[in-house]
Amino acid sequence: MDRCRRGARCGRRSLLAGAAALLLAGWCAAGCDRGASPAPSVTGSSALWRGAGTSGALPGMPALVDPHDVYAADRPGRLAPAVRNFPSRVYVPNLRSNTVSVIDPTTYQVIDTLKVGHEPQHVVPSWDLKTLWVNNDLGNSLTPIDPATGKAGAPVRVEDPYNLYFTPDGRYAVVMASNLRQLVFRDAHSMAVAKAVPVGCDGVNHADFSADGRYFIVSCEFSGDLLKVDTARMTVTGKMRLPGAPGMPQDVKVSPDGRTWYIADMTRNGVWVLDGDRFTTPRLLPTGKGAQGLYVSRDSRTLYISNRDEGSISLLDLRSGKLTGKWKLPGGGSPDMGGLSADGKILWLSGRYHSEVYAIDTATGHLIKRIRVGTEPHGLAVYPQPGRYSLGHTGVFR
Repeated sequence: MDRCRRGARCGRRSLLAGAAALLLAGWCAAGCDRGASPAPSVTGSSALWRGAGTSGALPGMPALVDPHDVYAADRPGRLAPAVRNFPSRVYVPNLRSNTVSVIDPTTYQVIDTLKVGHEPQHVVPSWDLKTLWVNNDLGNSLTPIDPATGKAGAPVRVEDPYNLYFTPDGRYAVVMASNLRQLVFRDAHSMAVAKAVPVGCDGVNHADFSADGRYFIVSCEFSGDLLKVDTARMTVTGKMRLPGAPGMPQDVKVSPDGRTWYIADMTRNGVWVLDGDRFTTPRLLPTGKGAQGLYVSRDSRTLYISNRDEGSISLLDLRSGKLTGKWKLPGGGSPDMGGLSADGKILWLSGRYHSEVYAIDTATGHLIKRIRVGTEPHGLAVYPQPGRYSLGHTGVFR
């Protein structure tokens, strides 16, 4: 569970020259402006596109760099032109302090503390990579951070922004309005409301998109539901209660080949393995107590799973679908949300109930550093990261 919130049921301790002028050597130029010509759709027999039928990918979505790997654009150091000159930083929203701690990852020191709105939950890169949005959930606002300077701008009024995603075509932001029980589609630039979609579940919080961009899967943590949402139509097309004992689904991540979805579950202590196309009953893979965040390695081979309630990170082989190991934080901890360094050598995670951030060596699992930050750090963003555009949350790139 991610937080205690007004009107929400809660059990937390303390109370989401290339084709069509968009691709250059397989890359989308920085910004990939909405006014630019859309990249061509990819069709064929690959399992990546089986959910799209003959209609192909979501119109306007840049074609995948590799039709067999949705994360192929995220290889070490492959920074888009828009972000290459940004200083490397780790932006940590402190839920109870109403601040963002800014860490220099070369020195492991906090170099700035930004005042933001009430209850900042996540720091989210915009689709065009140019802005970081701080989700001030109970402050009903988004605070923009300029990643070139690290400075915060004037907040933008947005109701109940627990988490934030972007449609793969760059057209809409999707606000996870948890208290309002809505998915709110907004213009990705002005944040003007385009459509508010009632979800009929409690605690919409995390999501990820299919390889063709035609749909996305959403977790509802307080009611233990999963949703399937049609991206273009902006409608909920499927709803499923997780089987067995009450669940509390958290982070969502699609596999590199687009066949399988993983959903962390805090109270079921593992990840659900789902066929998103068919949206049939998933199976539970135990990983550890309080499974929270899901992060794909830069070579697309490993899924890092943070187990918040036991201070560990589980490793899942994305080719075999089997667990291959577990790293335990010496002295314990509460690893929550985060992301990988641009070279993939360090996994950065917030220590939710220890007011700290962990820097973990991905080659050995060794804890490099604990860094003191504000109270209840949550969805930190490592920035910049490789990728052509952002789908939101703390950094889901394609």
